[in-house]
Amino acid sequence: MHAVEKNVSVETTELELSGTLQQKVSTKGYDSVRDNDHAVNYFHSSPECFDQNAFRRSLDELPLVPACKKAIDTVDQQFDRRFCKGENIRHLIYERAAFIDCIIHYVWRQFDWEDDVSLLAVGGYGRGELHPKSDIDILILSSDGIGEQCREHIESFIALLWDIGLNLGHSVRTLRECKLIARDDITVFTSIMESRLLQGSTYLVERLTADTSAERMWSNQAFFSAKMAEQQRRHEKYDDVEYNLEPNVKNAPGGLRDIQTVQWVAKRFFAVKTLQQLDGKGFFTNQEYALLCKGEEFLWRVRYGLHMLAKRPEERLLFDYQRKLAKLFGYEDGGGRLAVEQFMHHYYQTVLSLRELNDVLLQFLDEVILKRDKSNAVTPINERFQLRCGYIEASHTNVFVETPSALLEIFVLAGSDPAIEGIRASTIRLIRESRHLIDQSFRDDSNNNQLFLALLRSPYNLVTQLRRMKRYGILGAYLPEFGRIIGQMQHDLFHMYTVDDHTLLVIKNMYDFQSPDADKKFPIAAAIVNNLEKIELLYIAGLYHDIAKGRGGDHSTLGGIDAMAFCQAHGFTPRESRLVKWLVDHHLLMSTVAQKQDITNPEVIHSFALTVGDMTHLDYLYTLTVADMCATNPNIWNGWRDQLLSQLYFETKRALHRGLENALNRQELIEETKQATLEGIRNKGIDEQKALSLWQIAGDDYFLKETADDIIWHTEAILNHVDAHTPLVLVKKSYNRAGHQVIQIFIRTDAKQNVFAVAATALDKLRLNIQDARIYSTVNHYTMDTFYAINKDAITNDNDSEFTEKIKRTLTSELSLIKHYRASYRPLIPRQLKHFTSPTYAHIDNTISDDYSVLEVTSPDRPGLLAIIGRIFVELNIRLVNAKISTLGERVEDVFYITDKTDRRLNDTQLCETLKQMICRQLDTEILDSGQTLA
Repeated sequence: MHAVEKNVSVETTELELSGTLQQKVSTKGYDSVRDNDHAVNYFHSSPECFDQNAFRRSLDELPLVPACKKAIDTVDQQFDRRFCKGENIRHLIYERAAFIDCIIHYVWRQFDWEDDVSLLAVGGYGRGELHPKSDIDILILSSDGIGEQCREHIESFIALLWDIGLNLGHSVRTLRECKLIARDDITVFTSIMESRLLQGSTYLVERLTADTSAERMWSNQAFFSAKMAEQQRRHEKYDDVEYNLEPNVKNAPGGLRDIQTVQWVAKRFFAVKTLQQLDGKGFFTNQEYALLCKGEEFLWRVRYGLHMLAKRPEERLLFDYQRKLAKLFGYEDGGGRLAVEQFMHHYYQTVLSLRELNDVLLQFLDEVILKRDKSNAVTPINERFQLRCGYIEASHTNVFVETPSALLEIFVLAGSDPAIEGIRASTIRLIRESRHLIDQSFRDDSNNNQLFLALLRSPYNLVTQLRRMKRYGILGAYLPEFGRIIGQMQHDLFHMYTVDDHTLLVIKNMYDFQSPDADKKFPIAAAIVNNLEKIELLYIAGLYHDIAKGRGGDHSTLGGIDAMAFCQAHGFTPRESRLVKWLVDHHLLMSTVAQKQDITNPEVIHSFALTVGDMTHLDYLYTLTVADMCATNPNIWNGWRDQLLSQLYFETKRALHRGLENALNRQELIEETKQATLEGIRNKGIDEQKALSLWQIAGDDYFLKETADDIIWHTEAILNHVDAHTPLVLVKKSYNRAGHQVIQIFIRTDAKQNVFAVAATALDKLRLNIQDARIYSTVNHYTMDTFYAINKDAITNDNDSEFTEKIKRTLTSELSLIKHYRASYRPLIPRQLKHFTSPTYAHIDNTISDDYSVLEVTSPDRPGLLAIIGRIFVELNIRLVNAKISTLGERVEDVFYITDKTDRRLNDTQLCETLKQMICRQLDTEILDSGQTLA
């Protein structure tokens, strides 16, 4: 073994360890384990799970390492059985720490230690808490330097612990080094603050405690500020929301670290070892302490289960484990909700409550620690409220009892003055204790109705106030329909947030559209919002658009009924009430039309315009749609969806201005495009006769769907293409009004089959997602195909020309094999997608158009899906006219406009049935071949 050089810096001593120590040991000194005040366990007695007498006997037959491994394995299995039977989680967590104390004690006693060396448990292990796979953090502390013999003992001791299989986190430091590091590193200081002696000198621990006291290091003010900043950074890492599809049980807002932060600050300020010692001192109420303990126990059970299932220190509640934990905890499918949804609902409600409690307790500590020396001057606001140190507070304890409407008024006041930083802790407590006053008579009171509308018109921090109201239980009490969706999640990858958090994000987006720089990313929405007559109508539509989810039935229709009732109760005119109800009823309409229908078809635009009726409805609906899509999932809103909605908005606006009785017909649009294109080629000096000859080959759809600029681009490239028998591939990046990027690809080839399958495979290899495909057959047996794609990873390639050439090379290479194309590309299915495997659904509609059939495919997403569908089209001699590709989290909802080999819609019922069966069978086989099961 290598010797450890004396560490003269403030860095932790690094021990180089090798080999396995399997020496036989004696049992000398083991009886004293029960008498060592610091070495045994949290309960100051040998843990029930560990039979020390049997363990000592095993040491007569086995070396220490295998004996310890056997003991650990036996105890782990016992703990897991007890956990699965529902034993109190605190017993298990504390007893595990106690058991590890014993194991470490036996290993420590193999060596003759000097008097000035101590072994300490730090961090969570220092608190006497240990989850199945958590790190066992220890500190070997010495008074001064470490001698040669002691250094060898340390190496051997650590090596033994590693060989036993403990998840060890260790450091070796002198008292001086501990002080130097702890002074600069709040994390190290916190772990030392929670240390407890396992073996060795109590004198060293007493000196360390004295040297790290508030008088010498990290004053109460400095410690509190550092922990608050630490928590803020941690919350920002998780977007400052309690909810996520795969939340981090330990570090996300409302998680275990939030509980620990309260504990650390309170223990430091009040100089106590446990929060229980603060009972009766006014720091928390009995209800708050019970909530803290209950929430911690629930999260501990979740964390224990995660470690047990993952067999590693997994802190993320991944989809891989959510269903298993729901079953383990006894949840069952029923009441229209999956067991996993019920479990996650409980989880989200718990972390929301803990986040609320974290707010209250830290706000209280902020007042007594940071602001205790500041001016305590009070500025009256009105007879009910006053301002103290930037925080609003009730002027007396009976404010809400005497004036229940003040439960809404306080948030209106906070939203009307940017100088108000928040609500004082004592007042938050009063709010929570008084929220039962919000009953039906409260909701029916016109004064309260007007206060709520005043809140929606708040000039400052509207969403902050709504979130506070939700967290403190006021929003759910005033709007019981909203209370029912708090913590409600949908078990899919499309809906990233719970329904309540998504709803508030929608309102936040609407509010942010009014900001000065919103026109850079959302130019249309920004222009609309700043000209709306009543912005609160938009907020109400956002508040109610998903409020009926989880009830069964059409949530849009049910939500519309609730929205109408709200508007009528809050004094809106019949016209305004009808507008809000219509928006909720139709909140999915615009995204559906844009993503699934052919919006280059004037009939589609006319039909949509008839439904919308006027510019007021269009403006409100567009803004609601954009806000909704952006709040559903950060990856949903992209350049292509922006472009589709923008196009639908302006085409509909044009139709409304022209007059619904004067709808543009198909031929007018085609002629408009041809005239604009002719003017363009003349300006570029392109041979007009050659261009006209080329255009005679293309069908009318080409001039209906493509822009004049793109047709000019295609024409010039085709006329300059030397070898007519090799494919022509053009690539460019286009940008919409908001500057979002879309990759536009044009292919001209003399092959009529396999083009879509080839392009889908090639682009998938390049991490490009096809969003739209337009296929044009010409009279000379060529096809001209336009594809719009976006990067799967949402990354803009800095080197445009290099990436463009790579796309061209890949497509050209694949197209060279087109007549004998057999794609063997089978990419791996991402982890998250494997947990959402509902069967594929295919539907064919022949009533939408006389020219083509509409095939809709709904299926779990996976790489290569479009290539499979493309090969099926080829096999059945089906021609693709257009494709609208829409990926919604783990699910695709793709629409294909198809004809038979004679370019007519699919009137053969047997062919339709065969097509549907082949798509479902082949896509579902892909799932089963990957080792998944269909739900």
